[in-house]
Amino acid sequence: MAVLDLRRKLAILSDAAKYDASCASSGTSRRDSRGGRGVGSSGPGMGICHAYAPDGRCISLLKILLTNYCVYDCAYCVNRVSSNVPRARFTVQEVVDLTLNFYKRNYIEGLFLSSGIIQSGDYTLEEMVRVVRTLRLDHDFRGYIHLKLIPEASAALASEAALYADRVSINIELPRDDSLARLAPEKDAAGIRRAMGKVRLGIEEGAEDGAAKGRKARAPKFAPAGQSTQMIVGADEASDGEILARSETLYGAYRLRRVYYSAFSPIPDATARLPLSRPPMMREHRLYQADWLLRFYGFSREEIVGRSGNLDLAIDPKLAWALTHRERFPVDVNRADREMLLRTPGLGVRTVDRLIALRRLKRLRLEDVGRLCRGLAKVKPFIVAADWSPVALADAEHPATPENAEPRQLSLF
Repeated sequence: MAVLDLRRKLAILSDAAKYDASCASSGTSRRDSRGGRGVGSSGPGMGICHAYAPDGRCISLLKILLTNYCVYDCAYCVNRVSSNVPRARFTVQEVVDLTLNFYKRNYIEGLFLSSGIIQSGDYTLEEMVRVVRTLRLDHDFRGYIHLKLIPEASAALASEAALYADRVSINIELPRDDSLARLAPEKDAAGIRRAMGKVRLGIEEGAEDGAAKGRKARAPKFAPAGQSTQMIVGADEASDGEILARSETLYGAYRLRRVYYSAFSPIPDATARLPLSRPPMMREHRLYQADWLLRFYGFSREEIVGRSGNLDLAIDPKLAWALTHRERFPVDVNRADREMLLRTPGLGVRTVDRLIALRRLKRLRLEDVGRLCRGLAKVKPFIVAADWSPVALADAEHPATPENAEPRQLSLF
């Protein structure tokens, strides 16, 4: 077997990691190396690869697999044991050196580490834990770390991993348990959920212990940025309603920070059990929008889509809900409660909070709303302001929005 140099390993294992979407870094505690102590920093809004922080900065993590060798034969995975792809494996020290050297060159602000399964779940996770333990303890690395846990590994290893990582994640893989059994027979849906439940208990116990000991003697933080998961969309027949129902359950049962949706991508030498083409990227986008409504806007899954239904790809789910409930619009921005303002198309959480704060000082006019929201054209058909009340626009079948407005040639006569 040919010996691969580090550059070739990095090319293979960074490419192999691109299919994993669940590595955002919001919600962690802030650490930095000012004062000459430690290496790296971790602040609000840290993200994955070429993500954008709330302040607009483009930030990145080193996103790699420890190895793409794998003993499992998941039909949807390009790294499955039967796949004919180039293989590589980092040593623990190579990952540590890459992370530190990339950080010192200002290429990255942290690490996302996952892996194929080699030998066993315990052996693989133990190697990954060695990486993060070395970074934290030997090099005082204070950047962001996201670690992908292996549900088959022991609870003790998972607990140790969560002491060194900011966020941990366990992929639920597919929205249906029967699809997982059919496409990934080595994986156990119930075992995945048990592992997620243990992480939740560890996070809650760590928070309680820290609060009990007070500021001066807090217990080590257990995955301070919480846990997340990922679902593949379009690899089976699950509807959007089923996918969101599973997400709603995961958020409630395991207190997840995020559920990520990854559109299925056809892979070489794929089995006939998989679809021949990927689903529309807009479907993934609509699922993220619906997920946002579940978490921040007070919607229930039943209000967004039926269990067996799919989201409308032509318009966003909040606009679709508003058009279905026309009797509730327009809303008066000077009198409506926060819950109803959040359900108004074009108004986000920050905009609503700013509107509520501003209307304590004055009656809101349309220009006030325009200054606070991103797109006034989308909002106008659904609101009443001190100097504005919609007439024809509110009754239109599809109010003009950037998504459905069609270009029209102006007449010369």
